[in-house]
Amino acid sequence: MFLDFAWILALAAGIGLLAARLRQPSIVAFIVVGILVGPAVLGWVGHNDAVEVLAQLGVTVLLFLVGLKLDPALVRQLGPVAMATGLGQLGFTIAFGFLIALAMGMDGVTALYVAVALTFSSTIIIIKLLGDKRELDSLHGRIATGFLIVQDIAVVLAMMVIGALGVGAGAEQGAIDWWGWGIRLLAAMLAVFVLVRFGLRWILPWMATAPELMVVFSVAWGVALAALGEQLGLSKEVGAFIAGFALAGTPFREAVGARLSGLRDFLLLFFFVELGSKLAFADLGSQLPAALVLSVFVLVGNPLIVMAIMGFMGYRRRTGFLAGLTVAQISEFSVIFVAMGVALGHVGAPALSLVTLVGLVTIALSSYMIMYSHRLFAWIGPWLGAFERRDPWRERSEAPAAEPPAVLVFGTGRYGARLLAAIRREGVPALGIDFDPVAVEQARRLGLPVRFGDAEDPEFAHTLPLSGARLAVSTLADTDSVGHLRRALAEAGFRGRFAAAARLPDAAARLRRLGVDILLDPFEDAAEQAATTVRASLSGEAAPRT
Repeated sequence: MFLDFAWILALAAGIGLLAARLRQPSIVAFIVVGILVGPAVLGWVGHNDAVEVLAQLGVTVLLFLVGLKLDPALVRQLGPVAMATGLGQLGFTIAFGFLIALAMGMDGVTALYVAVALTFSSTIIIIKLLGDKRELDSLHGRIATGFLIVQDIAVVLAMMVIGALGVGAGAEQGAIDWWGWGIRLLAAMLAVFVLVRFGLRWILPWMATAPELMVVFSVAWGVALAALGEQLGLSKEVGAFIAGFALAGTPFREAVGARLSGLRDFLLLFFFVELGSKLAFADLGSQLPAALVLSVFVLVGNPLIVMAIMGFMGYRRRTGFLAGLTVAQISEFSVIFVAMGVALGHVGAPALSLVTLVGLVTIALSSYMIMYSHRLFAWIGPWLGAFERRDPWRERSEAPAAEPPAVLVFGTGRYGARLLAAIRREGVPALGIDFDPVAVEQARRLGLPVRFGDAEDPEFAHTLPLSGARLAVSTLADTDSVGHLRRALAEAGFRGRFAAAARLPDAAARLRRLGVDILLDPFEDAAEQAATTVRASLSGEAAPRT
């Protein structure tokens, strides 16, 4: 079995490299690997307990991260546009998808499963693509992020319903105790809230002092609550979501998410490997015509639905078009959702093959559509007049987004916090970032805006507000860490100047070799400031403010 794992990982690495060169998301590579290693092609993987456990762990981590993203404050701040667009897209896609599936000869239950699967878009892919294009802070990027949150909530609700049906799978569907299930869910959420409020809030800062401890704790917390959810009859998926949602309001949310994203991607590989073991080549071939029809519906119909809703609400066709392209694919949750239906016996394996093929086609094509969205609009924009009101009033009255920080200060210890405060006193918007929870708490007590996170983590760098940043300042003492930080920011799309403080005697020369644009010397600066203070005191002037 170990040799089989080696071959699977080698194949995944090769296909993943090819996907990266083609500018395709890793999910496309994983789906292809799952199909190749399954009985439909190479036959490397059949039923295997180890692969099954890793696949379930991948789904657990995925739902944990979904819950982690749903910060309660962020959910409360969802605007009416995000709610209307998200709910409208869900409703119209389910309705039209259901009718299309029925027209292609599917039974009612299968058509409903397929229609619901077509509504979920891949948040992972969209956020990554918009981040690469530096469009997360744009109007269409903010709207898309809003209705993706609505979709994530819908995903969780759908998983909860399927999980409840799984609990009652052995009995008649009408005998499911929905009231009892709901009471157990509320009791579990209340118990977790009390545990986080009065226990984990003291433990998390200790765990945050070491990145590896934070990763181990987060996985342990997510898996433990997933197992508890299964024991309580709520399903593993619901338990994993509650685990993530419980930590969403903590200052460690983004750091945990950045740390676990790589593990999520690795474990999802085994979900698609297990999926490949359930696919038959005959199913794939027979489902190809239906997959092409549904793919066209997702690639064209979903964006049109979003454009129509946004146009009706007073947005310009360009904004509606750019936001609409973000729903022109289905997600990994679509496949997971139908796979749960297959496991419960609600739908057959051909439905899973169908949704897998739709996912492969739509994710691959929509990635290019989003990357070249502005060029696409230049071509077809003149024909989209029907999706814009004569008076697109909402964009005229759209309030500008909060001013993004012009300066990012990495490291908010004694020197970094004073530097951040001085920059803000000059009227320059600035944000601090630090991985030390004690330093973060002390800076916040001073009224400074500070975000907790590992600045050297490339995934975390993508979550930073880089669109308006013109200068990044490192106060880190380790020059190797400064180099890692500079590369992470560059990969995340930062194009401003980079400054670094020489905290150690030989640091200045090493920082110059790293290509730092501005070199700060805290000791020399402090001596100059002290001399200015002394001169002011001797002349009877007021000492300058520090």
